[in-house]
Amino acid sequence: MQSATDCGCSPSDFFGRENVFVESCVTAGARAYLKQPLACNLVFYGHNIVACVRSDLRAVVAEYCNGRVAYQCFETPALHELDRALAPFGVRSKYMAEYFLPDPARIEELACGYLVRPLFPGDFQSLYLPCWSNALCADRPERDMLCMGAYDGETLVGLAGASADCESMWQIGVDVLPEYRRRGIASALTSRLTKEIFARGKIPFYCAAWSNLRSVNNAIKCGFYPAWAELTCLETEKK
Repeated sequence: MQSATDCGCSPSDFFGRENVFVESCVTAGARAYLKQPLACNLVFYGHNIVACVRSDLRAVVAEYCNGRVAYQCFETPALHELDRALAPFGVRSKYMAEYFLPDPARIEELACGYLVRPLFPGDFQSLYLPCWSNALCADRPERDMLCMGAYDGETLVGLAGASADCESMWQIGVDVLPEYRRRGIASALTSRLTKEIFARGKIPFYCAAWSNLRSVNNAIKCGFYPAWAELTCLETEKK
């Protein structure tokens, strides 16, 4: 399990009855975008919480996590309490996200009314633009392995990209031009890219904010299911 590698713990730690607290450190094989060591990262697979936490924050985070139902640790008003407790240490909550994994039995290639074709690294070097910032990552272009593009004639109107965020798992991000949304383009790109990632022996995964209902619905439509949630807290001067 990649989360165990990221946190430096055992896979079984995510499925216990009690919360688990491990000291944050740099771990080999962690996802590329994790700027380790993290001040605090809470990971939840629906059972207990695994908290990867800086040693000086352990007591504060343990009191927070052990004092409430696990899922409540990832939402307000509890988050306000966490921020108040972390403030004296120069730390606050920064990122919250839900992660999705594919159900192989539900993955099928969906269609849209546009030409969809694969793009390889040599094809998308000129596409590191704001409109494709979910599909491609300008900060880590060497991690972008494969894309699927949707075309209206010669115009690229949608793009889904696969980032090799770790050795075994590629993350999917997708963008569609505003005037072309709600036409099935995102699901057509995501579903086809998912199959191509599997064909390369990698596991696709998908990330979305809870409030990004369009993205969440796209993941579910394409055969993904919500697998885990994360809350990351960082030093306030870090971006």
